Amino acid sequence: MPVAPPAYDLAPIAWLALVGVVLALGPLAWVSFRHRHEGPAARRKALTVLTLFLTFDLVIFGAFTRLTDSGLGCPDWPGCYGEMSPIQAHADIHAAETAMPTGPVTRGKAWIEMIHRYLATGVGALITVLMVTAWREHLRRRPLAISPWWPTATFVWVCLQGAFGALTVTMKLYPAIVTAHLLGGLGLLVLLAAQGEGYLRRPLALPKGLRVAAWVVAGLTVLQITLGGWVSTNYAVLACTDFPTCQGQWWPPMDFEHGFAVFRELGMGKHGEVLPFAALTAIHMTHRAGALLLTIAVVWLAWQLRRQADPVAQRFALGLGLALAWQLASGLSNVVLGWPLLAALAHTGGAAALLTLMAAMITRAHQADRAGT
Repeated sequence: MPVAPPAYDLAPIAWLALVGVVLALGPLAWVSFRHRHEGPAARRKALTVLTLFLTFDLVIFGAFTRLTDSGLGCPDWPGCYGEMSPIQAHADIHAAETAMPTGPVTRGKAWIEMIHRYLATGVGALITVLMVTAWREHLRRRPLAISPWWPTATFVWVCLQGAFGALTVTMKLYPAIVTAHLLGGLGLLVLLAAQGEGYLRRPLALPKGLRVAAWVVAGLTVLQITLGGWVSTNYAVLACTDFPTCQGQWWPPMDFEHGFAVFRELGMGKHGEVLPFAALTAIHMTHRAGALLLTIAVVWLAWQLRRQADPVAQRFALGLGLALAWQLASGLSNVVLGWPLLAALAHTGGAAALLTLMAAMITRAHQADRAGT
């Protein structure tokens, strides 16, 4: 029987950081070459937008890691059995896979998990560059489009996100930690989207009431994404395999007490017993109810934006409508098609796109408010 590695072994952390730096050199070189005839501000703007794109990709790959059950492909952190890659850990991985051929540790899962860590470290390196260059320009008293505290907050956030990534592994996919890790990735998208819009400076004039409504809808979006993360991390997607009913009923038996007990291990109920199936049903049905509420809210907001004279507001209305349609289609596909990987990834991507659109729109409205337009 293979010996389990210690939960934390910081020996490979320097190697992991080095891989992240090497991966970050590619985007940095591309931005420097593409904007070689422009000033530092243009390069920071381009790097911010590129980092936003790569963070979006990272969120999708994180979902792929979770959905392929690769989260414990390397059961320690930050390395793999104390090594920098599954190549060096081949013997330990082989022993674990031989003992449990369908278990959480296989060569494929180990590579998926470590690639996710490498990509996350690369994004972290890019965010570090954004923070350092912003403060360098600030200390030189050069005008900045955004406060250097924005990239600083993003740097702190990505460090916390890394800590939650470590806890995801060491606490064996504890549902509350996994859900928080998902929300942390989406929080990075929001921060980077706000900074990207800050550099672009494209105000969107909206009535005060509509700006408040946008914040409310954004809050509902975060709540619904949290519910979706709770569904996924508890494997409650297939608690209902029909639609619009669930288990052939409009209101099947549900156990909210155990389903929404936050501090419990994966598959365990509130008091340490096996999680009842009715608890999974409660989680799933709550997400459906939230989807109905959010659909009504987004449709109303998109309709109001469509009525604005500003063509930019109308484009945001179209974007929100398309993102919502994507979410409804991918969510329904998860249920009726038995949770296929492609539909599950599409659902995560749709949630990330919807929240990023909301962040960009609210940032532009805030810019217009500050400009007095």
